[in-house]
Amino acid sequence: MNKTDIEIIKNEDITSSNHNETEEASDSKLTKTRADLHLPRRFFHLSMGMSCGLIYKHYLTHQQAIHILGVATCIFYIYEQFRIKYPEFKSIFSQVSKYLLRAEEQLKESASIPFLMGMLLTILTFPKYMALVAIFTLAISDPFSAVVGIMFGKTKLKENRSLEGCLAFFGSTLMVHLIVLYALYPESMLKRIIISVLSSTFVTWFDYLELKIDDNLTIPIVTASSLWIITALI
Repeated sequence: MNKTDIEIIKNEDITSSNHNETEEASDSKLTKTRADLHLPRRFFHLSMGMSCGLIYKHYLTHQQAIHILGVATCIFYIYEQFRIKYPEFKSIFSQVSKYLLRAEEQLKESASIPFLMGMLLTILTFPKYMALVAIFTLAISDPFSAVVGIMFGKTKLKENRSLEGCLAFFGSTLMVHLIVLYALYPESMLKRIIISVLSSTFVTWFDYLELKIDDNLTIPIVTASSLWIITALI
């Protein structure tokens, strides 16, 4: 083997190494789990939920909101089926999924489906002010508590729950209840506060249970249900 051959082999090794490093860097974007901050996903969750809630509050009737969310849910479901069933187009879908999906969602439906279904079922079932409390709770409390728990959660209550994260969830949920009820629920301030505290406590407890059902589906439904029951009792 002459000197030229040795140089060619070295160059090929360097090229292969660079290619592998590029692939590893690309794959590293597809390994996010619930334990990671994953800020693009958190921000997308927050912005989508807030946008849906504000648009529903100011511009849409009950029927219009149902139609739009129903169509959006169907479109996202079709998109998810194509993404999962046709891996040969992975390079196309990965331009979005690498920033928004977790590792466990690469081969199954993402949280966008239960997210949309949760909002759709909530708007379909409950009065507008209850649905708005539920939507804003999903939009704000879920990502906020996750960020606080990951960054500052020192007091572990169980594997995926910390005292700091639970307090962040309760505080943000209580804030959402108070603001929305103040704007839309025509009762005394004392009654609004009592309802808000009781409902926020129940929703925080339910979130702490960490059921196997996606919380993007359960949080809005449970929030609106607890608000409906407590309001009826009080």
